[in-house]
Amino acid sequence: MRSGIEKQVIQYLYTDRELSCSALSERIEKSVPMVMHALNQLMKRGWVCSTGYAPSTGGRKPLLYSLVPEAQYIVAVAMDQLFTRIQVLDWLHRPITQLETLALPLHDNEQATDILVQAIHKHLHASSVNVSKILGVGIGMPGFVHIQKGVNYTFLPTPNGESLRAYLQKQLQLPVLIDNDSSLIALAELRFGMAKNRKHVMVINIGWGTGLGMIVNGTLFRGHTGYAGEFSHIPISENKILCECGKRGCLETETSLLLLAEKAKEEIRQGKVSQLSTLFKANMHAVDAVLEAANNGDEYAIELLSDVGYKLGKGIAILIHIMNPELIVLSGRGAKAGKILLAPVQHALNKYCIPRLLENTEIAVSKLGFEASLIGAANLVMENLFEWN
Repeated sequence: MRSGIEKQVIQYLYTDRELSCSALSERIEKSVPMVMHALNQLMKRGWVCSTGYAPSTGGRKPLLYSLVPEAQYIVAVAMDQLFTRIQVLDWLHRPITQLETLALPLHDNEQATDILVQAIHKHLHASSVNVSKILGVGIGMPGFVHIQKGVNYTFLPTPNGESLRAYLQKQLQLPVLIDNDSSLIALAELRFGMAKNRKHVMVINIGWGTGLGMIVNGTLFRGHTGYAGEFSHIPISENKILCECGKRGCLETETSLLLLAEKAKEEIRQGKVSQLSTLFKANMHAVDAVLEAANNGDEYAIELLSDVGYKLGKGIAILIHIMNPELIVLSGRGAKAGKILLAPVQHALNKYCIPRLLENTEIAVSKLGFEASLIGAANLVMENLFEWN
């Protein structure tokens, strides 16, 4: 069994890339000799290597250490309501296999879990990855996910009500971790993105719905039962549209990219002039078509996204009043058009936020973008190294 210090060394080197022994000692709060012993054990195992000396700060240059990227691999799986992405990553988030995207609708799909298992098996079988070097499988998925019980109460049913995590582990013969997709996007931002070294950050997952990952006091906030962040379903809309949750007035009915795409397709059929009329005929999902057209300067697509951005900003104003965050990050699929969304979001915040609260809140577009969900899924495995040998 790897010692607790060795596991912490691995975790810190994973998130910080390179650290000296003394820096690791400070983070882990263990003596330098103990940390050096752990480093030596990991180097003997071929998991850690020295990468040279850090720049001098006046004294002796410290030797830096990093993980050996190909020592272990992680299977990262990012799911949403319609599509699933699978990729094997090394310890530097570099792809070992080609990204695979498959259509896997989750609503009312009794076969979804077994299709997922088959897809992961197929992906690994088609690769040259040594399965014995796979540390685990991290899966981000929509729905009410109880991470301790390993259950998704919304999607991916299992035989006889068995824990989803336990079922997947049995079928894949690998350690498996599952979590809500928006929480993992926030985790990626916390460890590697714009929320790194920040204390209070709200990460908005703009996709088929509108998710939220909450970082409070520098850690991922989950709430009493683990379901905090159901931003999609705050009741602020007056459109009376029935949400998939069964309620009316949910924010999601005005900010969902899926509903936006359906609106666009209907208006294009009615004769609206736009690049979208061509893009919709191409082999491209309607949402991606709208995002691409907006980035290409299409006036109608920009108008659609601006409307979403304004209504999203109205919801974010509520978050700012309640949570008083230092940073709001726009992430997820919608981050592809984040620069277009920023202005209407800011417009709504200027209108609905108390200035004293807003003036110290930064609004930014994720630099991790759509990759945040895969990075978060991989990091989920690293965050739980203590759960298995």
